[in-house]
Order: sequence, then structure tokens, then C-alpha cells
Amino acid sequence: MRWPASICAILAILTLGIRPVDADPGLIGAPGLGDPYYPLDGNGGYDVAHYELTLDYDPPTSFLRGTARIDAGATQPLAQFNLDYRGPEVLMVTVNGQPAAFTRDGDRELVVTPLLPLPPGLPMRIVVDYAGQPAETAGEGWTYAPSGGAFAVGQPHSASTWYPLNDTPLDKATFTLHATVPADWEVMSTGDRTVHEVRDGRLVTTWETRSPVLGYLTTVAVDHFTFLEQRRANGTPVLSAFAPESESNREDEQRLPEILDFLENLYGPYPFDVAGGIYVDAEIPFALETQTRPTYAPWTDLNTVVHELAHQWWGDTMSVKQWSDICLNECFASYTADYLWIERVEQADVDTKYRETIAKFRDEPEFWEIALANPGAGNEFTSVYYRGPLFLHALRKLLGEDVFFTAIRDFVHARRDGHASMPEFREFLQSRTSMPLGEFLGEWLDSTSPPREAFLYPGTLAG
Repeated sequence: MRWPASICAILAILTLGIRPVDADPGLIGAPGLGDPYYPLDGNGGYDVAHYELTLDYDPPTSFLRGTARIDAGATQPLAQFNLDYRGPEVLMVTVNGQPAAFTRDGDRELVVTPLLPLPPGLPMRIVVDYAGQPAETAGEGWTYAPSGGAFAVGQPHSASTWYPLNDTPLDKATFTLHATVPADWEVMSTGDRTVHEVRDGRLVTTWETRSPVLGYLTTVAVDHFTFLEQRRANGTPVLSAFAPESESNREDEQRLPEILDFLENLYGPYPFDVAGGIYVDAEIPFALETQTRPTYAPWTDLNTVVHELAHQWWGDTMSVKQWSDICLNECFASYTADYLWIERVEQADVDTKYRETIAKFRDEPEFWEIALANPGAGNEFTSVYYRGPLFLHALRKLLGEDVFFTAIRDFVHARRDGHASMPEFREFLQSRTSMPLGEFLGEWLDSTSPPREAFLYPGTLAG
């Protein structure tokens, strides 16, 4: 049932009489899950199974009206819980059909107090109605495009700028988006577009992301898009979109089926049922591996496309457990694009590239000062890009071709729709060889100085 706005406002005022501070401390879900970098990310007390968003967006006024339906399950007796949210004003919250009290705690937390405490194991349907102009977050979530459109993109946080969620790498869920805009605009998102039609002068779309997804890997983009529809040889549909100033990217995007075939040969079957890309025309300084359909700026080149598509394995279907595990995402995506693609497709000599890079930076302390295995909060997106590929190339030469490629393929495939950590990766590698790897991995991953000569030039690199 959808309540009129006037009734929503009245009920919101009435339910605020249930004061959140009255809840028994033992029945309150934790406001964060203790990630070492972002301890308030995520929330305790429940697990989400599915998000269903209904959005109505008007580009001329930048006004967003949304309803988030969150299907979850309580994991403890729960008299109060949090959602991560920093979007427009909340109008009303219900839990299992009953009005619930709510309040904003700081700029990132929505605190919800159900009318009655929830026992563990009970399904929860949380419905949040909200409306207003989303705040500009400059590439860290809701972002306004020069065309007058808008899109949501950012890492590690972006989703909470446009819908409430359990914003943690540990809680994946399936995702449905219903979006309505004026008929002269278009909408793009992740997953399969199942509805795309004009009704009474408004474009109505539905997008279904059927594989579990993390919040920062979801997106919505509104612009005057044109489309490129392709299909892989195995039938996988490929839908890409181009904002007005990004049409020059179409040529590289036409190679997407070829790139996915290349990546399948490395890492096993493509893990999703659709593919594509979203090219916005705002000059954001990064691209992002939004699941099934990465988001790109106009400056995007082919290397970036390969990088973001590699993330569909390393980061999307297999996600980190904590942000300190970020090398599993970025080291592998960077190695794939910077070494494996140019070696196997462009016939580059990557051993020479590796040696030249080591020679250039070996005696530069700042090149080594951020560890790969635990770069630290605020440094997640630094050394993993420029030193991660070197680590993986040295590891490949140490283990040999067959062991290395079989191991990384098996590792990522076994964790489809799941999670992994750097300690698990290290343990898995050791299980695939009788060669002791502890010192090699320690010097490459934990140290803030160059590895010793034998670890810089193992195997055929020694020659």
C-alpha cells in the first residue's frame, strides 16, 4: 500500500513519539560492523536479501522521489536498527507494514525503531519513503551531469546518497530498480532491463540485478543516452549507453564481446547474465566497475574498459570482506589490463616492461611506502594500481605459468557471489605449491621497502 504524502507526514510525527533512546541496549543492532578502515560501515542485527527501489526523477528540477523496499531477516532480537543513508529527506518508515519511528544520526545513519521488537529469524520488510534534491557529492555518490542529467557512482561509498541500505561488503543482496523520468530522457542501471516504455508522457524502466550485488556496485544514470546493443557468441546480451559527449567511446565498447571472451579464458565463465557499459559525460577522475555495466567518463580508453571488466570477476562476483583486502580487486584488474591484455592481444614483451619498471622505481622509497596487503584507510586506491601488477607478475614467474593461472582461476571461481580476504588468498596459494611462499608474500605484500633481489627477479625474470 502506498500512503498519500499528507498521511505520511502525520504518521512520521506520531511515530517519532517512540523514542529510539528507550530501546534496551541489548536489542539494538550495532551502528557499524567494525571494518578496520570504516568501522561504521554496515549495520548489525539483520541481513538483507533484496532491495527494490522505485524512483521518480525530474532532471529540470533535480527532484528525486523514492521508495526503498528492503527485504531482510533479523539475526538477533531487534528493537532498533540502523540503515546507512545520506540522501534526501525521509518522509516515512514502516517495518512489516507498521509505522516505525525514525531519526537521522549524523549525516550517514538512519535510526529505525519498529513499533514492536523483532525476534531473531523473523523476516523484515522495511519500507522507506523519501524525497528531495540529492546533494552533489562530486564523484562520491550522486553526481550531476553537464547535460542536466545525473548519475550515482563512487567507491567505497555511493549508494547511501540515493537510497538507504546496509552499506557493507559483507551483505550482498539482489536488486531491482523501477525508475520513471520525462519521456525525452533515458535511464541506465545495472542488470537486465525488463521494462522500457513510455506511459502518459513518462519513460518507465525496470532493471533486475539477479546476482547478489554490493551497494557501491549499483547505479542509476539519467541522461540523453544513445545505445549500442550487441550479443556475445554464447547469447549474453550486451547493452551499452553513451551520454551526448561520450559518443567517441563507441568504438572501444564494440570490442566488449571480445574482451569478455579473453577474460573468460583467464578466469572462467562470465559470472552474470548481461553485460555492457554506461558512458557519462561528466569529467569524473575514475571509472567504476558497477556490476554488469561499468560506469565510464569520456576520457576512458581501452585499457580502462579491460580493467573494469576484469573487476566483474575480481571485486564484483567475488568481493572483499574488508577494505584492507582491496588488492584482490585492484591488483588483479590492473595486472589483467596492464600486463595480460597487452601481452596476449597486443603481443607486448611484459617481462621487459616489468624489468624496466623495477629499474626505474627500485630506489624510490615513496614507491614502496604503502603496503599492498594493508594500505590503510585513505590509501586503498594507491599502491594497488602501480605495484600490484608487479607483485602478480613476480608471483607468476615464481610459481610458473600452469600453477599461477590455474590457482587464480580456481580461487575466484570458487567464490562466485561470495567474498574473499587477502589472508585466504595467501593460504590458498600455499596450498597449490610445495614451495614455501611466506617470505616472498611477506616482502611483496607487507613490507614498505623493495623485496630482496631473488624475489624481485624470480624464475625466468632472473635471466
